[in-house]
Amino acid sequence: QVQLVESGGGLVQAGDSLRLSCAASGRTSSNYAMGWFRQAPGKEREFVAAKSWSGLSTRYADSVKGRFTISRDNAKNTVSLQMNSLKPEDTAVYYCAVASDWGSILRPPLVDYWGQGTQVTISS
Repeated sequence: QVQLVESGGGLVQAGDSLRLSCAASGRTSSNYAMGWFRQAPGKEREFVAAKSWSGLSTRYADSVKGRFTISRDNAKNTVSLQMNSLKPEDTAVYYCAVASDWGSILRPPLVDYWGQGTQVTISS
């Protein structure tokens, strides 16, 4: 089992920045991928960003490219999401995710573990 604990959510104004962090503990598989998803009220959970174990593969949703940056520290089993130039449409619950491989982290049904979620609210 793997436990994921997120932190860093909150209420900010449009144009502000937030940094989300997620710490993983427990039995993680080798070379696991980590990422972030989000879910707004009444919408499906959607992919935001992910990074492979090696760091060589990184992907962002088109809606956040150029504004969000994902980073990870394998020694600490952590992943972070720096969110700049936030918009009201970024408002959602953000979930940290772990998957056993790169392909799986990109699709919610294939994610192995989820965090409890952290609320991000952007006011206009």
